[in-house]
Amino acid sequence: MIKQSITSLALVAAFASVGASAATDAYVTNGTNVSAENPEGVVKNGLGECWQTGSWTAEKAKTIKGCPGYVAPVVAAPAPAPVVAAAPVATKKQFTLKSDALFDFNKATLKPAGKDALDALVVEVKKLDPKEGSALIVGYTDRIGSEKYNQALSERRANTVREYLIAQGAPADLLKAEGRGEANPVTGDTCNNIKDSKKTRAQLVECLAPDRRVEVEVTGVTVEMK
Repeated sequence: MIKQSITSLALVAAFASVGASAATDAYVTNGTNVSAENPEGVVKNGLGECWQTGSWTAEKAKTIKGCPGYVAPVVAAPAPAPVVAAAPVATKKQFTLKSDALFDFNKATLKPAGKDALDALVVEVKKLDPKEGSALIVGYTDRIGSEKYNQALSERRANTVREYLIAQGAPADLLKAEGRGEANPVTGDTCNNIKDSKKTRAQLVECLAPDRRVEVEVTGVTVEMK
């Protein structure tokens, strides 16, 4: 029994000398024992117990995988993905309102139905939610009447729309109104075969209806998340 103990101590000493250059001296180590499960190459007995050296301490044992006292390192949580700043995007949208829906023929006073149409416009603009936005309101007429008269009528209608939008809370300094009279007709030549006479006046007025309009162009900046 005494001889066996002496032999074991000799083996411990031999292993200790072999593992002198190992990362720890808390346990007897042997380079031939290194594996994924035993990265330090700690020597173990038949029961799988790690052989301690004389300098073993609980603190040293914390770093030895597979032996008593081992404390697994805390894996830091991955850093959160960086927040990408929102990118400002320039926006522009145009709304076309039929003058016949807003005004009576040859008039510049809003009809009740015209107010409803402008209220719907306000809702659409709010959906856009433009920042630093502005709006250009342009009035157009048909070609019936003199060019001078039509220019003045288109200006009055554009200003009527502007004043209504201001009354609904739109900033006055960001709304610009102008009239362009009978310029830029959208009907093109489609109504040219209808002469402006008492007999055909109603037909011509109806045919030129698309030319009578108010266009509202809203520009601004919206924010889009990447």
